[in-house]
Amino acid sequence: MAEEKPSSSTTTRSYWRWSKKDFFPETSFQSMSSYRTAISQTCPRLTDRLLARSSSTNELVTLSKVSENPMQKCLTWWDLIWLSFGSVVGSGIFVITGQEAHNHAGPAIVLSYAISGLSALLSVFCYTEFAAEVPVAGGSFSFLRIELGDFIAFIAAGNILLEALVGAAGLGRSWSSYFASMIKSDSDFLRIKVDSLPDGFNLLDPLAVVVLLVANGIAMSGTKRTSWLNWVASLVSGAVIVFVIVFGFIHAKTSNLEPFFPYGVKGVFEAAAVVYWSYTGFDMVANMAEETKRPSRDIPIGLVGSMSGITVVYCLMALALTMMVKYTEIDVNAAYSVAFEQIGMKWAKYLVSICALKGMTTSLLVGSLGQARYTTQIARAHMIPPIFALVHPKTGTPVYATLLVTSISAIVAFFSSLDVLSSVLSFSTLFIFMLIAVALLVRRYYVKSVTPKNDLIKFLVCLFIVIGSSIGVSALWNSDGRGWIGYTVAGLVWFSGTLGMSFLSKQCVPTVWGVPLVPWLPSLSVVMNLFLIGSLGLVAILRFIICSAVMIVYYLLVGLHATYDVAHQNESSALN
Repeated sequence: MAEEKPSSSTTTRSYWRWSKKDFFPETSFQSMSSYRTAISQTCPRLTDRLLARSSSTNELVTLSKVSENPMQKCLTWWDLIWLSFGSVVGSGIFVITGQEAHNHAGPAIVLSYAISGLSALLSVFCYTEFAAEVPVAGGSFSFLRIELGDFIAFIAAGNILLEALVGAAGLGRSWSSYFASMIKSDSDFLRIKVDSLPDGFNLLDPLAVVVLLVANGIAMSGTKRTSWLNWVASLVSGAVIVFVIVFGFIHAKTSNLEPFFPYGVKGVFEAAAVVYWSYTGFDMVANMAEETKRPSRDIPIGLVGSMSGITVVYCLMALALTMMVKYTEIDVNAAYSVAFEQIGMKWAKYLVSICALKGMTTSLLVGSLGQARYTTQIARAHMIPPIFALVHPKTGTPVYATLLVTSISAIVAFFSSLDVLSSVLSFSTLFIFMLIAVALLVRRYYVKSVTPKNDLIKFLVCLFIVIGSSIGVSALWNSDGRGWIGYTVAGLVWFSGTLGMSFLSKQCVPTVWGVPLVPWLPSLSVVMNLFLIGSLGLVAILRFIICSAVMIVYYLLVGLHATYDVAHQNESSALN
């Protein structure tokens, strides 16, 4: 019994602590002298860690010990379905649909939603296999770390976490704008203007900060409580969506669907690239795998089931709108509200407003959960200070990680206007979806020390052909090349690469739940995500490069040395 006392004292150690050792416990940061020594060894350490891969056991067992207390396994497939619904179905469907139907796709906007839904569903398949096999809080960070190595996982995770923080700040500002416009026809009504600050940062928004603090406070109080509140709120918006679809079709006119392709096929795909953002958010739910009771059953049902249903709902809503109102007469700012007003149902616009406000609220709630857990796993790996990995013993939630993402997003939301935030396009989301598909292919076809060298070379050649031809398709589209010859050649090259891969022996078979039709579905996910990336434009690519460059500097100065110390410490412990 005496031998157990140290363990007991460790578990009763106060959660609230702020010593230097809690932030930087690694050997490289013990003193300035040790840090200088570490910096002088940057090149060999980078060589050691650049392609170093983690393992499922390390992510699931070893790293979870850093949190000291376990997260509570309290979620079922029912919770995951509604968390996905609450995260994905926000205000975007009410804003983007009218805008894209009017400007780019016309009645064919329903096909735009179907195409984007298919692309999102392919990504969901890939996420689901990983989350069911490796049910850990880190989501895509852990998946990429296992298959593609530390460095790629860090760059991808850093970008998507940055984007999530900016997205949360944007949702807070949008919530404030929407609420203010319901009180008075001025979206800046509740903001404080400071003339001494530059434009874009001179409208201070205390309400956005309050909304973020409340949402994150609820997320910190308990996962199950947050899930329950999301479920109640989502029922309200679900009822409104059913109302929109039913009454939309009651007042529909088939003549409004003509012409169906007013802007041609190009308009359909341009709209698909924009409406894709109405499907994002499910990756935050994949981060909840560690708190799921039966991951092997609940995650496939929750993620695949919810995304399939959401795709159908979006297509029906888009079709209802374009059948109610001629696409040329759709109001781009308030499509559904004005559409119901035109058919004599002015009161319906208040239902739409409530649903949009609710969508932003639940997106914030679920986003708070997902972002904190993403941060937790990054901290467990010591890529940021491990104090942010600690799980509170009473709530079973990562309070430090939640406070970190809350503080940053609240500061950004307080100062930055929506037009500044909206310039940060979601390049990283599609990029990481593409990487997850690549990681799945690597998982199936390459196992270290098992896969023969010849098979590895063949696999890498096929993978290069798939990625290269996918980039070629995107480049052709953006060069305004509409000839069928270029697309046919690129398509055949992609097909040959995927076909060649299909003849290789799979080295890993999923034991829980697997993506069907491998390598075809992951390969299709790669080409669709790269195609959508190409539609984002040069600004998004430059932002990604700049943000990645900043993260590389941080990695070389801090993250590399922390992870190197921990990896070699774990190796020494294993030998002993």
